[in-house]
Amino acid sequence: MNNVPVITIDGPSGSGKGTATAMVAEALKWNVLDSGALYRILALAAEQAGIASTNEASLRTLATKLPVEFAGERILLNGADISRAIRNERVGAFASQIAALPGVREGLLQRQHDFRKLPGLVADGRDMGTVIFPQAQLKVFLTASAEERARRRYLQLKENGENVNLADLVDEIRARDERDTQRSLSPLLPAEDAVVLDSTTMTIEQVVEKILSEAAARGLAGETP
Repeated sequence: MNNVPVITIDGPSGSGKGTATAMVAEALKWNVLDSGALYRILALAAEQAGIASTNEASLRTLATKLPVEFAGERILLNGADISRAIRNERVGAFASQIAALPGVREGLLQRQHDFRKLPGLVADGRDMGTVIFPQAQLKVFLTASAEERARRRYLQLKENGENVNLADLVDEIRARDERDTQRSLSPLLPAEDAVVLDSTTMTIEQVVEKILSEAAARGLAGETP
């Protein structure tokens, strides 16, 4: 499927890459890969199965047989809707820990490649442009300040009825950033040829417009909005 065009959108938690990916894919009518969701799904499945975050062998086995289904906007695990369950901070922290394990990444590699189908793919994550799809026609690295990302996450969690503390979220995001950028395997870094966007003071519409403009410049889209 090397003839299938790919746009990758990498970046840290809370940078807006998931929303941007969905909006860009909708504009282009392309497929979507939320790689972060796969790690969160695996984390939740491991919790349910009683598998520790340090049990690499069992996690790899689970990754290769993960009973997950993407049904529109719903994510199903063993037939149960886990769309909201995988978005809490506990699962996110677990996912960040296991994402550093080579066995886990190997187990999910083919699963991610399977999403590359015509007419094209928009993939978001932390190593889409550097490891999973290094030949992507457009690579974007989307970031924002830790404080702004924590604020966005705070508003999202409050809207979902969760009791959260903004200062704690800032600390958690900084800790996750350090873990993701310092790990030896697939660290969170922009690809050498990535377009780096700082969304701290940008609206999501401005981010999407910029990405679509870059896509059009590469012949991947028609006229920008």
